[in-house]
Amino acid sequence: MLIRSILKFALALAISAVPISAVSAQKLKVSSFLPPNHTFHKMLDMWSAEMSEKSNGELSLEVFTSGQLGPPPRQFELVAAGAADLAIILHGATPGRFPVTELAGLPLSFPSKGDNSAITSRRLTELAPEFLAEEHAGTKIMWMAVTPPLKIHSANADLSVLENIKGQRIRYAGAIWQQVIEKLDAVPMAIPPAQSADSMSKGVADAASFPFEATKAFDMASIVKYSLEPGIASATFAVVMNENTYNSLSPEMRKIIDETTGPDRGEAFGKMWDEGEAEARAYMESGGVEIVQLSDAERAKLETLVAPIVESFTSAVDAAGKPGSAFVEAYTK
Repeated sequence: MLIRSILKFALALAISAVPISAVSAQKLKVSSFLPPNHTFHKMLDMWSAEMSEKSNGELSLEVFTSGQLGPPPRQFELVAAGAADLAIILHGATPGRFPVTELAGLPLSFPSKGDNSAITSRRLTELAPEFLAEEHAGTKIMWMAVTPPLKIHSANADLSVLENIKGQRIRYAGAIWQQVIEKLDAVPMAIPPAQSADSMSKGVADAASFPFEATKAFDMASIVKYSLEPGIASATFAVVMNENTYNSLSPEMRKIIDETTGPDRGEAFGKMWDEGEAEARAYMESGGVEIVQLSDAERAKLETLVAPIVESFTSAVDAAGKPGSAFVEAYTK
């Protein structure tokens, strides 16, 4: 009995010696399909450090990169089901599942203030509570992100003349980009982002649609010969948290999360993406890629080609009883 009492006292003493922060510290598990050097992970590291500082080390992130927990189409399911606390969602990886959100990626359709990611990511995050929360049921949106408009990068064809795009086998993501490629009389190829460079090097695909930032992340300068400007259409992402995970946190921890996410975080991330876009453009040029431009006449042809896509996608969302036109009006104003 005496020995048992001594053991209990020793155990209680050991527990009392452990700092409270060490007992209650929580690392939120983040699932990402993107490579470790992607801009998203730089922002997640910054956010984690900020939360850790504000919470005296009690709250931070543990990020699983490169699809360790699942491929791009599974990311939303992972976080909604609670297999991950947070995840980075590429909406175009599951076409039709996020119909309103995907309208932010319509071709040549951007907010009137500009098409850089700082502007578009902030605007989309601002609109998320009113227009997009229902599509992300079971999760809480931390912030939305809109890529700089995606360019077409070809291993073999000068794309400054639209005629030269005909027949190109182009890697894409999402139904909008599929239709853009088809309107250009090219062949859409549903290839996972990380496999794009390998597919182009082996001649399986001729080209890929990416912002410049992604071409650097996937090391594509040695494969691409021509990159086309301007970008045509964007892709949308979201960082989302499992709703039960959020609700299980203390009010103090939820307050820290609320204060470090939202439109300001969307804009800050967008600025990082814009900076990465400029750096990656320089990377492509230094790697010998020729960046070509559409003339005014070719741009006018492109606008005519994609106008029906804007109309058809918006009308289809309206017809499904969702606020397609209202969202597009709010987003582009």
